[in-house]
Amino acid sequence: MKFLPSLMFFFVRNHVVRRNALSLVKFTVFLIVLVSIYSYLFHVIMLHEGRDYSAITGLYWALTVMSTLGFGDITFNSDLGKCFSIVVLLSGIILFLIVLPFTFIKYFYAPWLEAQRKSRIPRQLPAEITKHVIITCFDPIGIALVQRLKQYGHSYVFLVTEVQQAIDLVDQGYRVLVGELDDADTYLRARVDRAAMVVVLNDDMKNTSIVYTVREISPHVPIIANADMDDSVAILRLAGCSHVFQFMNMLGHSLARRTLGARTHSNIIGRFEELVIAEALAMRTHLVGRTIREIGLRQATGLNIVGLWSRGYFSLPHPETKIESSTVLVLVGTTEQLDAYGAFVGESQPPNSAPILILGGGRVGRAAADTLREQGVAHRVVEKNPRICEDMENCIVGSAADYQTLIKAGIESAPSVFITTHNDDVNIYLTIYCRHLRPDIQIISRATPDRNITGLHAAGADLVMSHASIVVNTIINILTPGKVLMVTEGLNIFRCPVHPQLVGKSILNSGIRESTGCSVIAVFHDGELHINPDPGMILSAEDELLMIGTIFSEKAFAKKYPDV
Repeated sequence: MKFLPSLMFFFVRNHVVRRNALSLVKFTVFLIVLVSIYSYLFHVIMLHEGRDYSAITGLYWALTVMSTLGFGDITFNSDLGKCFSIVVLLSGIILFLIVLPFTFIKYFYAPWLEAQRKSRIPRQLPAEITKHVIITCFDPIGIALVQRLKQYGHSYVFLVTEVQQAIDLVDQGYRVLVGELDDADTYLRARVDRAAMVVVLNDDMKNTSIVYTVREISPHVPIIANADMDDSVAILRLAGCSHVFQFMNMLGHSLARRTLGARTHSNIIGRFEELVIAEALAMRTHLVGRTIREIGLRQATGLNIVGLWSRGYFSLPHPETKIESSTVLVLVGTTEQLDAYGAFVGESQPPNSAPILILGGGRVGRAAADTLREQGVAHRVVEKNPRICEDMENCIVGSAADYQTLIKAGIESAPSVFITTHNDDVNIYLTIYCRHLRPDIQIISRATPDRNITGLHAAGADLVMSHASIVVNTIINILTPGKVLMVTEGLNIFRCPVHPQLVGKSILNSGIRESTGCSVIAVFHDGELHINPDPGMILSAEDELLMIGTIFSEKAFAKKYPDV
């Protein structure tokens, strides 16, 4: 019964529905008049045959004949009466069996269903809602963002312009409002003044209009926007945007920092005060084939190995865990300790001056090429569009799926290949092809939605960076400063007080790692941050833990040690 007021409001407010209802009423009146005429003529013809019936009998006969029920209890004897019966029967078939159902469905039932569905779309958010995130674009990135927002207990709303799309999204379980993105009323109904953030991921022109509209009615709400063009960054800031990012460029830079051809041995993926989190490739170092105990990394550099990535799968390290060529080490320590790591593995990483291969000269490919150029790393770009190649250095025109083009680009000697097209199906295809041509090459690929990461790893990619994860990680880190730091694909750093069950226990005997899959990487004790604390350190009630783990590990920790 809750939807009835909205339903009645829809019928009264909608001009088309009112017009259809009037047409249905006119048709109903026409049927009543026609049945009355047939009933009157029935009496006239029956009197002509010398029979007399009541008014109810005439109405009964007209309805039974028109509806083709015709019980046969009342019939005419004369040819005139039989001809009249044929006319009544044919008109009844047309009107009752064809026109009436069609008219009822078109003018009443279908609008009623539509009104019922539209009544499920709220006209505005509840007045008590607060700290929600307003998202102006529904796409794979928006879907990934909503999943993370739900995980951390943040409410959200999608803004869409089409009613049908809103209905479909409501059916899928999303919270949606309908309205024009450049209309201030849309954001007033979305309670923008109470929102924690507005996320704008449309095209540059639309983004500017949205940001300007929001800023007019809410001077203080944080706004995050994406800019495709370099010039749009300054324009969006002038419009009032709080944070402007070029996520495609960020993705390209992130890909380039993970190559074997770069001069750095580790890539910083996150910082938390003095704490530094980095990824380091084991490929082509003396670490491959040895166990963590044999490496002795903590004794040599002070760094702690808190996790291992291998073909998209994260695992906790153990002393007897063997390092493979596909392993990526997740390291925690200080900047000085990372420098020591570079010296620790530097001598065993053979130089390779052959150019790195970049397949695709789009925004991601160009950003990766710019990063490699800044690092002084040789590279070549393969792009099938000659107009794009005109503006790029070291660009080869041709298809990345063509063997001769790849040979010309130098795939036989390249230490790494970047696959940067915007189509994940093409990326999987090229990954399989490159792995077939060079089984020992490092393949780094991009993905758009997170769901394709596993497929690219299975196809042979050593590292996969997701566009959706880059965007979501950036937004979550701004939304929850100092609480959660998303550092890479599904790997988070989070801060929490010491649970009463852990007070008085050492880190080694706490069982945190064994029971939840999270690792303690630092402890706030007496106002100081103890990085890579000693396993024998006793935890007190005043301490705070800084831990690292996957999304599932974090959920397991929250379930085992709930807030008190």
